Amino acid sequence: MIRQLVGAVVLLLIAAGAALCLGTPSVAPHRLPAAFSGDGLEAVILTELRLPRLVLALAAGACLGAAGLVLQESLRNPLAVPEMIGVSSGAALGVAAPLVLALSVPAAVQPLLALGGAVFGGVLTLAASGFGRSPSAVLLTGAAVSAALQAALLMLMVLADQLDLQLIYRYLLGSLSARTWDDVTGLWPWLLVALPALVLCAPVLGVLRLGDDDARAMGVRVRRARLGALAIAIALIAPVVAVCGPVAWVGFLAPQLARRLRPEGDALSWLPWSAVWGALIVLCADQPARLALAPVETPVGAWTALLGVPAGVALLTMRRRPPKPRRSAAGSGAVPRSGDSVQGAGR
Repeated sequence: MIRQLVGAVVLLLIAAGAALCLGTPSVAPHRLPAAFSGDGLEAVILTELRLPRLVLALAAGACLGAAGLVLQESLRNPLAVPEMIGVSSGAALGVAAPLVLALSVPAAVQPLLALGGAVFGGVLTLAASGFGRSPSAVLLTGAAVSAALQAALLMLMVLADQLDLQLIYRYLLGSLSARTWDDVTGLWPWLLVALPALVLCAPVLGVLRLGDDDARAMGVRVRRARLGALAIAIALIAPVVAVCGPVAWVGFLAPQLARRLRPEGDALSWLPWSAVWGALIVLCADQPARLALAPVETPVGAWTALLGVPAGVALLTMRRRPPKPRRSAAGSGAVPRSGDSVQGAGR
């Protein structure tokens, strides 16, 4: 456990150092303290551009990673991701509608529109699925709601002019470009509400993953517990999508890495690791987004999807692969493990 914690801290420090030092202009690591305390161009770039982007990447990744674990555990499906419950599509629709319809919206209200669209998509999924009646109903309904909201978004994009279309397209892929401290401070009120609820929800997730019948036998009100878990996931996802756009597949990959790191753990022990992996994924993906095609920035969501999907599929395949039988020293065949029997092997 201590070795894993030290490794995570080292990875975070390396990724944070790269986020602060790399770019134009580049800053040597030993000059960071002087650059932060100065008042020149480097100080402005570090404190007003790179540092808020670093903090936002960590906070957004942690929220998406934790929300992904909550969804997968409450719905008992490793393929349950934030993109499947209508939140991302609803937020994108909330951003696109005022632009395309030429509505005069103050800049301070625009994040609230995205937030409202995200909450609308999540609540619509929950309402249409009977408010958490069954895991399969939530997933299937979420996919249908996401498809419907995306269809409405495509209809709006047909009516958009070229400039609005570029803005909508960049938002749909998820981006940390040009984010400031105002965007970071917009996350904290939601996190102050969601984090205590997330801590209280974590023990219930371990019961829900046993199955509805077993959870009821242990005295858990399954429908209310699942509804509460989904509401917490929406509260974590919605502000991130409102600020950064739908950063894809972080909520899928981070829980897989957390389970791989501690296969003997449970939901309570996986939750902090899922948040840490989510923060690392977004922070690491933001570096090629900034630097790969410099001076042009690419959306960070494109990199998380490009790298996250094959990595997550590989982790799922490794989990499902049966262990190879051990062989004796003489090579005479497989040595049965304790508890194995001839009858069990033949089934």
